Amino acid sequence: MMAARTYDYVIVGGGSAGCVLASRLTEDSNVQVLLLEAGGKDSHPLIHMPVGFAKMTDGPYTWGYTTVPQKHANNRVIPYAQARVIGGGSSINAEVFTRGNQSDYDRWAHEEGCEGWSFDEIKKYFIRSEGNTVLSGDWHGTDGPLGVSDLADPQPLTHAFVQSCQEFGIPYNADFNGEKQEGAGVYQTTIRNARRCSAAVGYLRPALGRPNLTLVTHCQATRVLTQGNRATGVEYARNGHLAKVAAQQEVILTAGAIGTPKLMMLSGIGPAQHLQKHKIDIVQDLPGVGENLSDHFGIDIVAELTNHLSLDKYNRPHWAIWAGMQYYLFGRGPVTSNIVEGGAFWYGDRAASVPDLQFHFLAAAGAEAGVPSVPTGSSGITLNSYALRPKARGTVRLRSSKVEDMPLIDPNYLGHPDDLKTSVEGVKYSIEIFRQKSLQKHIRQIRFPDHRIKTQLDFEDYARQFGRTSYHPTCTCKMGIDELAVVDPQLRVHGMEGLRICDSSAMPSLIGSNTNAPTIMMSEKAADMIRGNH
Repeated sequence: MMAARTYDYVIVGGGSAGCVLASRLTEDSNVQVLLLEAGGKDSHPLIHMPVGFAKMTDGPYTWGYTTVPQKHANNRVIPYAQARVIGGGSSINAEVFTRGNQSDYDRWAHEEGCEGWSFDEIKKYFIRSEGNTVLSGDWHGTDGPLGVSDLADPQPLTHAFVQSCQEFGIPYNADFNGEKQEGAGVYQTTIRNARRCSAAVGYLRPALGRPNLTLVTHCQATRVLTQGNRATGVEYARNGHLAKVAAQQEVILTAGAIGTPKLMMLSGIGPAQHLQKHKIDIVQDLPGVGENLSDHFGIDIVAELTNHLSLDKYNRPHWAIWAGMQYYLFGRGPVTSNIVEGGAFWYGDRAASVPDLQFHFLAAAGAEAGVPSVPTGSSGITLNSYALRPKARGTVRLRSSKVEDMPLIDPNYLGHPDDLKTSVEGVKYSIEIFRQKSLQKHIRQIRFPDHRIKTQLDFEDYARQFGRTSYHPTCTCKMGIDELAVVDPQLRVHGMEGLRICDSSAMPSLIGSNTNAPTIMMSEKAADMIRGNH
């Protein structure tokens, strides 16, 4: 084993959170920072093309996780895409830029024991991170590292979707990240100059030239090194060899809502009974590690079109060549699309004080792994919906004490009756939106669910059979002060010194939107807390 090199901060996980922290902490030239990433560089060209998202939800840039059989979803084993590449989720996601509802953060602060995390207190970190090319003012930043823009050429069917929402009764909203979240519109995206702006592009790349930042890829962290209750460094495997690095100040875990609790437990920090079962020496008994897994359970409906107006036509070679020429010559055309162009936030429960449903409109069919499609030769569209604040909670557990073994991931989808009820409302609304005149004139038939789905029970069965992850796992090392909290409001691990968790696993509860922008916000705030600037 190689001798341990010493750094001030060792960051484990080069996803959105890790990229932000590596960038912000190395602004102080007096500190040495090491960033460890299990995946490789973001060198594949499809990562940087907005439309490439469709090819990234499975394959070599993911971990290849699946869930355990989901007992409330027909015992299905569901693919669980988590990125394994520098930039993490921000390198393979659909680039949708949403922050959540203001009430989500007020709930964190006032109901869930997370002092300092109310919307008024964290808003500045959203603004600091944001480099919006269109919007400005009290709600938006224009100088931040994360490029945010309007889509260059929204598809005609995306506009038809937004019009159909209005015909259904959902008002138009030009800015989901402004004063009001509710409504329908075209998403802003983390795209800059017709290229994906991941956290690796926006934050890490400009920082890599600094002499005080070291990046090591293709290395799997095997455990956090400890002396007593203090984290002292990290052990990792690379090219068949084990290496150790020391952290003088802190070890910072940013391996995500699956990777972080797994590493914690492999390091002896977690539920004592579970660790004993796997013969892992207990460093700190923390029962909340791996508990509280919360994710959005997205359910797709798919329609076949009477025409070829959707992006599906570019599956044909001559159209694909034309699209490539448009992109490389002019930076325009379908390659600039993130596919998930349109969206809406609305109420499944009309008595709800804030939207409890989110919709994603895809101007294509079968764009993502595991989503149903239309007959070969046809074109289609997809509308995905999910309950924004599911009540069910799941778990992440170790399969064994071996780092190479996949964890046992149980999101417990639809494990609460209210989650099923809200999910079914989302499917029913989706069908009604497709039936409005602006979209209906393009639709030959709705293929999934087909005409046989009529009763409440039919819709419930459909939700159980076709729901899937929305790539938003959170809360498995949650922040707070209760008995299941893993980190305090400063993101420091309870009962440990020199160890922080600064990723989506530390969310106390799932927020009502996509999770990439909120994760980046958390990392911005974490950097301030670590540097003593808050």
